[in-house]
Amino acid sequence: MDSNDGYRRDTGRQILPIPPETYPGTILYDAKDPDATFPPIRPLRPPAGAPNVLIVLLDDVGFGASSTFGGPVATPTAERLAGGGLKYTRFHTTALCSPTRAALLTGRNHHRVGMGGITEMATSSPGYTSVRPDTCAPLAEILTLNGYSSAHVGKCHEVPIWETSPVGPFDRWPSPGNGFEYFYGFVGGETDQWYPTLHEGTRRVEPWGTPEEGYHLTEDLADRAISWVRQQKALAPDKPFFLYFAPGATHAPHHVPEEWADKYRGRFDDGWDALRERTFARQKELGVVPADAELTRRHEVIPAWEDMDEALLPVLRRQMENYAGFLEHTDHQVGRVVDAIDEIGALDDTLVFYIIGDNGASAEGTLQGTFNELISLNGMAEIETPEFLTSQLDKLGGPESSPHYAVGWAHAMDTPYQWTKQVASHWGGTRNGTVVHWPHGFAARGELRHQFHHVIDVLPTVLAAAGIPAPTTVKGVRQDPIDGVDMAYTFPDGAAPDRHVTQYFEMFGNRGIYHRGWTAVTKHRTPWQTVDAAGVAFDDDVWELYDCTTDWTQARDLSGDHPDRLHEMQRLFLIEATRNSVFPLDDRMFERVLPQISGKPSLAPGKRQVLLPGMGGLLEMHIVNWRNRSWSLTAQVDVPEDPAAGAKGVILTLGGHAGGWAFYFKDGRPTFCYNLFGLERTHVRAEQPAPPGTHQVRVEFAYDGGGLGKGGTITLFTDGRPVGAGRLERTEPIGFGYEFTDVGRDGQSTVTPDYPRGDNAFTGRIHWVRIDVGDDDHSHLVDPGDVVRVAMYRQ
Repeated sequence: MDSNDGYRRDTGRQILPIPPETYPGTILYDAKDPDATFPPIRPLRPPAGAPNVLIVLLDDVGFGASSTFGGPVATPTAERLAGGGLKYTRFHTTALCSPTRAALLTGRNHHRVGMGGITEMATSSPGYTSVRPDTCAPLAEILTLNGYSSAHVGKCHEVPIWETSPVGPFDRWPSPGNGFEYFYGFVGGETDQWYPTLHEGTRRVEPWGTPEEGYHLTEDLADRAISWVRQQKALAPDKPFFLYFAPGATHAPHHVPEEWADKYRGRFDDGWDALRERTFARQKELGVVPADAELTRRHEVIPAWEDMDEALLPVLRRQMENYAGFLEHTDHQVGRVVDAIDEIGALDDTLVFYIIGDNGASAEGTLQGTFNELISLNGMAEIETPEFLTSQLDKLGGPESSPHYAVGWAHAMDTPYQWTKQVASHWGGTRNGTVVHWPHGFAARGELRHQFHHVIDVLPTVLAAAGIPAPTTVKGVRQDPIDGVDMAYTFPDGAAPDRHVTQYFEMFGNRGIYHRGWTAVTKHRTPWQTVDAAGVAFDDDVWELYDCTTDWTQARDLSGDHPDRLHEMQRLFLIEATRNSVFPLDDRMFERVLPQISGKPSLAPGKRQVLLPGMGGLLEMHIVNWRNRSWSLTAQVDVPEDPAAGAKGVILTLGGHAGGWAFYFKDGRPTFCYNLFGLERTHVRAEQPAPPGTHQVRVEFAYDGGGLGKGGTITLFTDGRPVGAGRLERTEPIGFGYEFTDVGRDGQSTVTPDYPRGDNAFTGRIHWVRIDVGDDDHSHLVDPGDVVRVAMYRQ
């Protein structure tokens, strides 16, 4: 019997939960009998010597961004950990958010756990469902069932989208479904750093303050992580912890306090091409690329700095300054968590994986970048002229913006490699610098490791470090084999031969295969060219071949010199793709978003939806689609009797400061506001206050028709009688973003300054709210490219 487990049977910990053992002795009648003794109850603990585990996963950070790996952005926390540990220069991800996270937490290749793309683009094909099979228990569940405490703080983008509403189900949320005991963060691909959509467990919670009061999401997440760690060690000092800290930064929108961006003023004035050259030279000095490595070329679809509009240059420079500040700020918050672990005396006993990016840098910000990503996502990029962007320059990165930088900066952040996030064929999409720190686990300090590894290797490394075997069954379900390999062989020996010798890559048809120092790859699609951009059949894709033993950066295509080897590698890709449920290859974009084509459940079908008081935490995808058509919103309310106070406050809103609409009372009068991307707000107000008593108030929008994003007439009604009217000249055709919708209040950034943030709940009583949409739907005219951009931005 394991001395740590009390009555639990010693099964080698391969059956989880560890089965209890019944007491084998004689049960006596009287507890006072001297022989009526039993072994003491001992709480479940991991094997002796099991370390604490901290996994840090940043978002959308390219290999060439951090100073730790030669980039221009100071990352002192990563450098500190690397100085006391190891830097891995050939560590790889999947090229996209949800797949990397699913692979990290399961130790299996992303298609094998149903995550062949982001959750928003799930299909019913086995490798793409976004539903993790029960045969692949995640790391948190394994560790928790072995006696660890566990917490996930930050971003979770692994929940199937049809399970993200307040009614769940919650069996694939971080807690309880993915095995974490505690979760604090956001569910989805992105959120506003100033006004985030937050959950604690499965319960929606509010940020503690406003941007004006000093609130910022990454700082809040660090505070929560620190509090959790301190509590664990204070109350259960003998119990190791597993903390997964995934802040969601530096994904767009690039939000950071201005002083952090100001630290980089003037550093990027000469543009992205010059930045690539400087970064490459530093990378050679640090040894994170060999001295004989070649800087890959910039592809023609990525504009040269010298070809950019002169009027845009101040904006482009500030975009990069803002992003750099965002990344350094994020590393600083990671440092606060590391410091807290150190202060309680636990850092030396903590195995830290600091993975600097879940994929390459994001090229989803258009060729010129954006001040408000919703504008370009809705197909209205013409609004963001150089003059407009320049006029908003002082607000970039602040609460009034939702910015993303230009493609050229993303390419520079992936120096020295080709391409960016989404491009699984080339290292620019999949190679992410990683630091491992474990003072009590290995003696090496400040050394480089060049062995080939992949994010699926983290789970087996953690289990081996803890002395915990991979389980054969979890909760009665037989487990699939783990795909990753234990990285511990590299800890003492930088010259140890690679053990991860074969790895496939695939994302939206971009695909590749690595095998014993060679890669065969083909780029099928360019990230910012979303629909019908591939323009080529899979069989007509041009494959490239690289000898990575002599060509570190994939700069010299040898496909013409070694056709036989290329064919061998292509066959190997077919074998690995078949084994991992990659087929059928799917380069569809628009179709995968649509439930009626993709086969995933629809979130808000039909033409009518009734919302009740107390409902909240709804995302835009949970509301019936009212765009590009006529619609109405009706609410039955009780107006309070107090004539001095009158009725005020929110009935229902959708969106926030960056775009949305609100139906509310102000000074007793029903009012509707339409906020077009923060650029213009149209208010329509009832002529007279509504009298005390029970009333039906309604807003009707009569769509002009004739296409997408058109205008229409707004009419307000009280008890069926028109009480106010106005016009919208244009509307948004695709989406308002990611803020919560709540019945009876506006819980995040406000759609309009007509009511305050926070204290804006309706002062009367709401019986129900009903949304009805008309038959004059023009959504079939939506540009598929715009729909895809919305989906891809949110990952």
